[in-house]
Amino acid sequence: MLEGYAPGYGADAVTMMSARTAAERATFAQPLFRPGTWVVDLGCGPGSITLGLAAESRVTGVDRDAGQVVLAREAARRAGRSTVDFVVGSAYDLPFADGSVDVAFSHALFEHLSAPADALAELRRVLRPGGKLALSTSDWSKARLRPKTANVDAALRGHYLLRRRAGGNPFAGRNIAEECVRAGFTEVASRAKYREDMSYRDLAKYVESRLDAAIADPAYARDRDQLASAARSAWMWTRGGDGDFSQCWVEVTATRP
Repeated sequence: MLEGYAPGYGADAVTMMSARTAAERATFAQPLFRPGTWVVDLGCGPGSITLGLAAESRVTGVDRDAGQVVLAREAARRAGRSTVDFVVGSAYDLPFADGSVDVAFSHALFEHLSAPADALAELRRVLRPGGKLALSTSDWSKARLRPKTANVDAALRGHYLLRRRAGGNPFAGRNIAEECVRAGFTEVASRAKYREDMSYRDLAKYVESRLDAAIADPAYARDRDQLASAARSAWMWTRGGDGDFSQCWVEVTATRP
């Protein structure tokens, strides 16, 4: 694990990542992808989104996890995408020259970064003057859950604690536009997009599984009582009725002056 990233969230999270596509996750950025541009996808994971970006452009996916890069390269080979490559790299130290990238894209990464301002500064470094930034990050404070019972609230508080202990911020989308401005980007525009990433019941099971795993992990010893209480609430949530869940994704576009 590279410093400043939240650790992996297990096989269920990997499955969710592999189901993501550019058609649903990068629609807001598509107008920025022009023929002949060089697009970098930061935090590309297994490459399911990357392969759908900018068909007439060069695309480079970057991920800290070498295993994910291996999977992404194999997916590109199967898809016959010769203009797409993947490299192992850190959001804080990208392997690209100053002012060399036309468009920087990132989805579902910034909520896992402990130093988002540093990552934005690095993206600004590699973008050419006039280059474009397009990123999407979640804001759990605006997630829609119905019904949102006391058990749901308690279980989610435990989930947020795990995110923070891992170095991330479950509410990253709340301030991401302002952080882009502070990083020196201009023409910053943002909007909230709601998406049903998983079912209400699947979210409950996911949160329960993460809390159960954390209780058994010595790294969370000081939080065990709070996590155990949250896990009991998650257990009640998973055994309750059905409901609705949609996540709030904040989509931002900006320009490197």
